[in-house]
Amino acid sequence: MMTSLTPLDLAALLCSRVCHDVISPVGAIINGLEALDGEQDEEMRTVAMELIKKSAVSAAARLQFCRLAFGAAGSYGAMIDTGDAEKAARDLFVNGRTALEWSGERRMASRSSVKLLLNLCLIAAGAVPRGGVIKVGLSDEGEAMTTRVEAQGPNARLSHSAADFLINTPPKDAIDGHSIQLYFTTLLAGECRATLSVSTGPESVTLATVPTPQLAVGPAAVHSLDGSSAA
Repeated sequence: MMTSLTPLDLAALLCSRVCHDVISPVGAIINGLEALDGEQDEEMRTVAMELIKKSAVSAAARLQFCRLAFGAAGSYGAMIDTGDAEKAARDLFVNGRTALEWSGERRMASRSSVKLLLNLCLIAAGAVPRGGVIKVGLSDEGEAMTTRVEAQGPNARLSHSAADFLINTPPKDAIDGHSIQLYFTTLLAGECRATLSVSTGPESVTLATVPTPQLAVGPAAVHSLDGSSAA
């Protein structure tokens, strides 16, 4: 585990995160193909084909989501349609126990803003492991974008380690494969010159970003529930 990352460390950990997200449906495709091999029963072949189809769709959705959330979608400095981000998020959640509600006018936003938004969606989904609703709201602040992502569901909460990475800059805990996505989110907030806030309620967790143009590019200013901040 590391308390600071070189660019190569960051790239390696993010690649590991993407592989972790994709390996499950790819493994299911392999299992389905193995089940088909030599199987003569038509009912069993139908079940195997359905597994392969569902898993292939899931793998494609996860890859497209990761391309926008972690990768270099578009050219350097490109603007990205938030409609593409919405589609990627909907495709990711379509077969799961979590529903997505998306509001806000479709617009062009910076690549980093879209990455930040999608990473907040991932964190929100992790706060409701038993399923629930992810509510995404977008609004304009001049040329910048304000985002609000709320997770609602049974026992919705952020783990202590997740809250630490989002509230403390630098985080108290070491950075590893489990926390890299959280750390990457704070880097994106800094790149977007946005203040990241975290609040909790009965069976809900809310993550929000507000543009703060006066901040220098660097780690985000992050506010906790009690209103204190870390820079």
